[in-house]
Amino acid sequence: MSLVAGVVAVQGDVSEHADAIRRAGEAHGEDVTVREVREGGIVPDCDLLAFPGGESTTISRLIHDEGIADEIVAHVDAGKPLLATCAGLIVASSDPRDERVDELGVIDVTVERNAFGRQRDSFEAPLSVDGLEEPFPAVFIRAPAIDEVREAEVLAEFDGRPVAVRDGPVVATAFHPELLPDDRIHRLAFFAESAGVDASVR
Repeated sequence: MSLVAGVVAVQGDVSEHADAIRRAGEAHGEDVTVREVREGGIVPDCDLLAFPGGESTTISRLIHDEGIADEIVAHVDAGKPLLATCAGLIVASSDPRDERVDELGVIDVTVERNAFGRQRDSFEAPLSVDGLEEPFPAVFIRAPAIDEVREAEVLAEFDGRPVAVRDGPVVATAFHPELLPDDRIHRLAFFAESAGVDASVR
């Protein structure tokens, strides 16, 4: 049976995430159908979900306006995998430290926006990520950092600060794993044994 993957498509690198999910699925022998999520009613049919970056206040407003926000929370509550990246991490966190962001609270962390600088300060760095044998070439663009980790597990740090975490079925990164051909973060989030993909949906 084909897995259905949703990519929240209100902002961000939608096609890049879709391509990475397809590659990751193919590497694991999985047939994956990717759907773009721009309105309510799609997420409940998804086995996997990617939540790309963009501008966190805008993303927060749009997913609530379109009826997507509660569906993302229900997706996680059902134990289905979610990968949240950059601004997706901010909106998915339990404390974005920004009253303009109506957070989802599915990752038990506090986040600092733009912790590594603005757009002109973008950079790439090799990260040691728990679950990956070789360093991952992480791209940071206006990246947040995680200030406080409560129930979540830290998967990677940069400059002494957490930049990738797992909290139950959720994997979240401060960087953009979709921007390079390396799909290992998507494999880790969606197809690793501990990622929460129910074998019954395969």
